[in-house]
Amino acid sequence: MRADLKRRDWLGLAAASALGAAGLAGCKQPAPRLEDLPGGFSGVALERGHGLRPFWQRLAQGLELPAPAVVHRAPVVIAGGGMAGLAAARALELAGVQGAALLDTQAAMGGNSQAGQVKGIACPLGAHYLPVPGDDAHEVQDWLEELGVRQRFAGRWRYDERYLCHSPQERLYWQGVWHEGLLPVQGVSQRTLEQYALFEKQVEAASRAAAFAMPSIRVWQREAGLPASHAVLDAQRFDQWLAAQGLDDERLLWYLDYSCRDDFGAGLSRVSAWAGIHYFASRHGFHAPRPQSEHESEADGEQVLTWPQGNGWLSQQLAAGLKATQLQTDCSVLAVTEDAGGVQIEVYHHGRQQHERWLARHCVVALPSFVAARVLRNAPDFLRAVAARLDWAPWLVANIHIDRPLADYPGAEPAWDNVLYRDGNAGGLGYVDAGNQRLDRIRSQPTVLSYYQALGDWADGRRQLMQQPFAFWRERIVNTLSEPHPDLLQHATRMEITRYGHAMAIPRPGDQRILSEIAVKFSTSKRNLLLNGERVQGLPTPATARLSFAHSDWAGYSVLEEAFTRGHHAGLIAAQGV
Repeated sequence: MRADLKRRDWLGLAAASALGAAGLAGCKQPAPRLEDLPGGFSGVALERGHGLRPFWQRLAQGLELPAPAVVHRAPVVIAGGGMAGLAAARALELAGVQGAALLDTQAAMGGNSQAGQVKGIACPLGAHYLPVPGDDAHEVQDWLEELGVRQRFAGRWRYDERYLCHSPQERLYWQGVWHEGLLPVQGVSQRTLEQYALFEKQVEAASRAAAFAMPSIRVWQREAGLPASHAVLDAQRFDQWLAAQGLDDERLLWYLDYSCRDDFGAGLSRVSAWAGIHYFASRHGFHAPRPQSEHESEADGEQVLTWPQGNGWLSQQLAAGLKATQLQTDCSVLAVTEDAGGVQIEVYHHGRQQHERWLARHCVVALPSFVAARVLRNAPDFLRAVAARLDWAPWLVANIHIDRPLADYPGAEPAWDNVLYRDGNAGGLGYVDAGNQRLDRIRSQPTVLSYYQALGDWADGRRQLMQQPFAFWRERIVNTLSEPHPDLLQHATRMEITRYGHAMAIPRPGDQRILSEIAVKFSTSKRNLLLNGERVQGLPTPATARLSFAHSDWAGYSVLEEAFTRGHHAGLIAAQGV
């Protein structure tokens, strides 16, 4: 046995030994059974979207809907209550618009950034963190300052320590041991370390050729389109580009595949090389492991903001801050009709079980592009082009309540993000611990582990997600997590699974070229936008006379900075129309 094991390694070995001993001595107590772990599907009502098909079929046949039970009026209607729609509502209020209506099909606002609870413990139902935004995302920075998350001290910006991810941030389970960070370092060959360094140089070279930005629309704005070097990357798959660079190390490829599945819902054999490079170059770059000097901080440049309920905290803050907007949940959009006099929005209210109508002077369409193209009567060609082009990854999040900490194997101590080195199709992305952000963290307390599974690489992932019963997913998840935690079933008391049939757009080869061309052709950047009496330079956001479009789909991938920024500017455009 190694002589350099740390104290926590000995504790881990002791816990693992105790598990084995308990298994041998546990004849008097029946082992916990998988089928005894209660739970079910919750969080998002997928059946609502599918239940609207009869309405859409009727409209597609040229038939009119029955007369609405009630007609509402608002200066602006925002269709879609995800982060883009919420940001649009905030921008409208900042511009002085009163009485706008925000409609969403679910029982709570937030889209993929919703929060939930399991046995009274808050947890994320979707997105669970926000990297500290750079200056290209100044709209997000301003909003975080408004929330008090970002504050200026002695001329420098600082983020509230309560919201920065508490240390340790992440660890990797590989070869029966927990490793610090997500790049395998201990036990790898010298060639693996050299490949890490080579990829770092390639990311730096790509950034020098043409800068990357988050949100990516800043590049299109500065360059009047997609830069030539970006277009070359966008034209090929990430795995093809890596092979051409001589980057073929198994450990490096695993990590890059994990990163793509984490942000894009699919691995490096499906996403474009542009997306794979953008993942790193748009934020803090890629840093190959190297000896840490006394002047370097482990967290420098890689800090993330997170909360027990993940980005649900952010969507809750956005919704709570809207004082002059009508928030309408349980409303599914059936049709949107634009004419010279305004916009007519037909909705089905699930709570009242009736067809209702909204009349507005302007509508912010903050819906996924495939939904927008379906509900918008006489949809513009640019919207149809995007909807036909994009593909979306299914996704599930399983929140597992445990009554006490799980026994650990040797190595790095429990972290916020706990990742398993496994094949992407065989297992998930790992789990985050909702208890990590507690200010009074006591490891003996119950907590919730939020397990993530991207299904974008499954040939029939969406069908499986919709048709497989809860027991199917429960078995896969428990089997996966029982590898690093053999006592999981002994301490798990409930599992709640949230499913997303179209969680995020997958940035495939060619997507950026088409999206950037549309953005430039239908640019609003020359439009004079006003905010509190000051002129604001608009982004190249697609819009018509009475419609403005806002969703992360217009970036080709789903992250908060993209959704928020596009929603903010779509809201400013709407304010000009009223």
